[in-house]
Amino acid sequence: MNDMPNGKKHTLMLDNRRKLMITGAEDVSGFNEETVSVKTTAGTLIIKGSGLHIEKLNLETGDVSVEGMINSMQYIGHDNSRSRFSKLFR
Repeated sequence: MNDMPNGKKHTLMLDNRRKLMITGAEDVSGFNEETVSVKTTAGTLIIKGSGLHIEKLNLETGDVSVEGMINSMQYIGHDNSRSRFSKLFR
């Protein structure tokens, strides 16, 4: 069963909280040393930490590599997956 809307594979691999490798990336919508926002096939992934930098970025293949001290990762979902109720309160 595949929950991804376009069928592309999305994976995360975290190495010792210092290097995060992502596949299935579609865009990097913003980044600084404390936050990186990556739009993936599974939703937008927010990465928080310190000393973060993008080591590798290839949107043709969907590969992104982030290095630095990674403290948290959170998906905020697909833009089109918001409920009708939540759209009322934008």
